[in-house]
Amino acid sequence: MPHSRPPSTSRLVLPALDALAGPVLLVDSERLVAALTPALEAQFGGTVRAGTPLSEVLAPHGGAAQLEALLTEGRETAARLRVGGRVHGVRVRAVALAEGARTLGQALLVTLDPARDAARSAELFHGLWTQEPELQRIFRIVEKVARTESSVLVRGESGTGKELIAHALHALSSRSKGPFRAINCAALPPTLLESELFGHVRGAFTGAVRDSPGHFRLANRGSLFLDEVAEMPLDLQAKMLRVLETRTVIPVGGREPVPVDVRIIAATHRALRREVEAGRFRADLMYRLRVVPVFLPSLRERPGDILPLAMRFLDELHQRGPRRVERFSPGARRLLEGHAWPGNVRELRNVMEYAYVIGEGPVVRESDLPPEFSEPRAGAPVQTVSTEASLDPERVREALARAGGNRSEAARLLGISRVTLWRRLRDLGEGGAR
Repeated sequence: MPHSRPPSTSRLVLPALDALAGPVLLVDSERLVAALTPALEAQFGGTVRAGTPLSEVLAPHGGAAQLEALLTEGRETAARLRVGGRVHGVRVRAVALAEGARTLGQALLVTLDPARDAARSAELFHGLWTQEPELQRIFRIVEKVARTESSVLVRGESGTGKELIAHALHALSSRSKGPFRAINCAALPPTLLESELFGHVRGAFTGAVRDSPGHFRLANRGSLFLDEVAEMPLDLQAKMLRVLETRTVIPVGGREPVPVDVRIIAATHRALRREVEAGRFRADLMYRLRVVPVFLPSLRERPGDILPLAMRFLDELHQRGPRRVERFSPGARRLLEGHAWPGNVRELRNVMEYAYVIGEGPVVRESDLPPEFSEPRAGAPVQTVSTEASLDPERVREALARAGGNRSEAARLLGISRVTLWRRLRDLGEGGAR
């Protein structure tokens, strides 16, 4: 009786690893994902496509240098593992796979780190949701600062949640029972902005038929949020500085100063230091407003939040509509994760509403996304130029510091190519390969 053919060695490898070591990620010599054990897929609720660069799946807390140490020395490290659109805090140890003197790859032994599991420690903070430790660290700073009377400058791109942070600072402060007022300094002409801030007396100008208190007095014993403060004209900046120094306001057309008790929270998408250098903003006012700076990361700097946030928005839409979305197709997932998101979370919310209305069934597909997601890449150079132009020196240096000086990692954090970063550093006089 003929013997049955024995199973091949390759078919035995994953079951053997599964039985002996549990969750294991196999990586080839080019640092591409080769395979995952069933235990890893089961524990983390998803899979990773073979051929995916390891750097897109595993992010050690020490950055690129720590990843190198893991692969070359086998050094155990804490890391973030992205599987199935979710990010998990894990511990990883590498075992080299060799054939004689030739290295074939590594077997990465993965264990869940409950203390660092981002997927299990997602946080909703006064309207801002994240599972990224960096943004959660900013939440803790906001909680500390809220207990003081210090002026706060919130820095971030449009759509990152600057006003939500301002509301949080007010709600967590001793002034929470007082009023919260907000004004956009870029939305009004200078003469009207002065009146809106400081108030005016009847007859101060044409149309001033009655006294108006202005935002400072309306925010008395509370908080005043000055959005886009960098757009305030210079002559009004001088008056603003006097208000902060004397804690009084003089209404337009008035003579007598009126005492005010207000905490200032300012916000801008610009670098105030660069505005000062360009002569568009007063240095003394900057120092008054920027006692405690809070930097909000862009959505492209929070890659692990993109798909979970998108699903949260779809769940909210389901509460008001008939469609129930359960997942994204692989193509839609790639487009969403690869998008630059210049409008940040606000843009993501709008894109999900579009996809919810246009698509059908439980899956969001590529064709459900707005037209710009399927347009030819010919438009990419324009976007790159825009992104590069928005990169101020302070933000570039911060990214380099977070990446431990590794420029490839810094470029990833900034959402730009390494070439774009090199050009920006060259413009700043800090070029040179690294």
